[in-house]
Amino acid sequence: MRDKPPLVLLPGTLCDERLWMPQIEALIGQANILVPRIDTCDDLDGQARDILKRIPWPRFNLAGLSMGGILALSMLRQAPQRVERLALLNTNPFAEAPERQAQRRGDIEQAATMGIARYAREVLAPLYPAEGASGDPVHAELVVAMAERAGLETFRRQALALRDRPDGSAGLAAITQPTLVLCGDGDRLCPPERHTYLAEHIPDADLMILEGVGHLSTLQAPAVVSQSLANWLTREPNPLPRREP
Repeated sequence: MRDKPPLVLLPGTLCDERLWMPQIEALIGQANILVPRIDTCDDLDGQARDILKRIPWPRFNLAGLSMGGILALSMLRQAPQRVERLALLNTNPFAEAPERQAQRRGDIEQAATMGIARYAREVLAPLYPAEGASGDPVHAELVVAMAERAGLETFRRQALALRDRPDGSAGLAAITQPTLVLCGDGDRLCPPERHTYLAEHIPDADLMILEGVGHLSTLQAPAVVSQSLANWLTREPNPLPRREP
């Protein structure tokens, strides 16, 4: 019997493995799953290098949501030979817009003043439901719990890493891995047009846009996302690059 394929799941800002819990429960019989922490430094490419060092498998499947998707693109740029398949959920391939860069320091200061739990509840959680939809209070409390576990210093590092991240759009055409691009049509933070761009510029990409879903698709449409990832894991990966003798 073939060994289960390795699967690395990267969560978003102030999130942990609980963001992916529906998918972990659905795929645990199909894949060996690892959810790394993303809190070691305030440099995005440096964070990606740290994650690559901690992954025990020489080759693995890689999925990321939001900041996790941005990190996944950096990991792929740094070690394309290690990634078999790529999944990008509710994410953004571009560098931070100048106006958003200017806001990041204020975000950190606001979170420090309010406390990370209150900041997550009052500022972050309301942004995650689909536009025009009321939020699920269970999801909101999970966002708060994950933020409390992560803490203010992790938020500071992640905010600075996102602020200063490189533009990942230029390298999309070089991606050879079978790729799933998935988002919600009501995602206010990473809107559908960014995912359409990803799918148009990655040569072997499948695009899924989920109706009535916001930024946290893994929680807001757990069954559809889990099935999409299960199907993606069965796609034939590209062979290893040929090495010259």
